Amino acid sequence: MPIRVLIVDDSALMRKLLQGRLASEGDIEVVGCACDAQEARALMKALDPDVVTLDIEMPGMDGLSFLQKIMELRPTPVIIVSGSTQEGNSTTAQALQFGAVSCYAKSDRHGSLPLEDGGKLADLVREAAKVTLKPQRGAADRSPIEAPARPGSPPELIAIGSSTGGVEALRTLLAGFPADCPPTVIVQHVNARFAPAIAQSLDAACEARVVLAQSDTIIEPGHVYFAPGGDRHLLVAPAGSKGFRTILRAGDPVSGHRPSVDVLFASVAETLGTKAMGVLLTGMGQDGAQGLAKMAARGSFTIAQDEASCVVFGMPRAAIELGAASAVLPLTRIANYLFVQAECA
Repeated sequence: MPIRVLIVDDSALMRKLLQGRLASEGDIEVVGCACDAQEARALMKALDPDVVTLDIEMPGMDGLSFLQKIMELRPTPVIIVSGSTQEGNSTTAQALQFGAVSCYAKSDRHGSLPLEDGGKLADLVREAAKVTLKPQRGAADRSPIEAPARPGSPPELIAIGSSTGGVEALRTLLAGFPADCPPTVIVQHVNARFAPAIAQSLDAACEARVVLAQSDTIIEPGHVYFAPGGDRHLLVAPAGSKGFRTILRAGDPVSGHRPSVDVLFASVAETLGTKAMGVLLTGMGQDGAQGLAKMAARGSFTIAQDEASCVVFGMPRAAIELGAASAVLPLTRIANYLFVQAECA
């Protein structure tokens, strides 16, 4: 059965363009197009699409408000389609926090609208179709759970990896980080165009300072360094008497991604060993599993998000199956486990 897609965009030209980018894909069928939220709501009920592409700048109910309605009343994988403006990027970052599974830039970095996109939209649709959204995600987080005692002393660095559903998960996780948290580095799979806006939105949601990682920067407590994406991996390296520093390094994709969680985790394992802690969150595929295993082998304490609270359990599952996770925890329990337990130890 082909993946059934509903396109929602107020621009007739854009609806035609997006439909054209999917038309030649044998495993994808555009079952309908809507010009606003009202029409989209009716078509969702009638057509029950597998995936929705959603413009965020529409008349009447805007895309962000409609997204929240979808997630509340009819959870469906949504791909946010964004323009090239800074305002559009910021709204896209909010949409990812509200439950959109991915984002797609409708134009290139110059603002033009090419007829073809190299199959990027089709790939996002295929990935989104594998996501099974659950109403009231996180309800299972309140159930009691046993977890091994973690080291009492705080780590010198926390490394986090995430992908599909990760922006929403990061917002929840970082909200529990204190202002003086250990230096933290994050790789989240996302289009580089949206990385600055996502870092800004996460910064507004937590007490620690979230910044876009730069190369050869000394890492400091109370700071969270977010990988900028693009064509460079994020790594951590020694900085002599100054502690540790971030590195942005060009290279081929690893585990299918650039930046790669595996690359980050491997560098943390080599550089810090027992002084670090690794956290692998929701995401499709296996990126981060091998890296988390390397961290565990070097004595790092490692955490994988549990299945019930994941949007996609792929990455944490792969790590758990490798025996790479010291603890498997619901999303809402991870920050408390990282910091409160250390205070009580």
